[in-house]
Amino acid sequence: MRMMDLAPLSRSSIGFDRLFDLLDNAAQFEHPENYPPYDIEKTGEDAYCITLAVAGFTPEDLSITSQPNELIVAGERAKKGDGGQYLLRGIAGRAFRRQFNLADYVKVVGANLNNGMLSIDLVREVPEAMKPRRIEIANSNQPQIGANNNQPQIEAEAAA
Repeated sequence: MRMMDLAPLSRSSIGFDRLFDLLDNAAQFEHPENYPPYDIEKTGEDAYCITLAVAGFTPEDLSITSQPNELIVAGERAKKGDGGQYLLRGIAGRAFRRQFNLADYVKVVGANLNNGMLSIDLVREVPEAMKPRRIEIANSNQPQIGANNNQPQIEAEAAA
């Protein structure tokens, strides 16, 4: 993998510290853990679904933890002394811990386990105070309504 120098971007960008940390951390992992396999799907304008293949796990074996900007899915199957003699053990049942970095204002709204597939629904809810808003620009060449210099003129017009 070719390394990129992000120093010029970080010098001219404000408030993107977390993004640069994520990129640095991603570059450190050469062979990420591939178990369990998962899909990330965009289901709407601000809605997402993460689906993990967790065959053999029950809801009691799984835990989902949502923290600010992070989602952790972990699984550990209860030890069963089934006493059977396996010739091949191809169904993975090992413990796992999978981390997902979440953008600001993304929260988990639900989870469902169906036919060995764990679906986690997420939605991004930006607070009204954080949404873009238009700022009006005052023109200093035009008199402003309610200013002291316009009050006599308004009173004179009202009397007429």
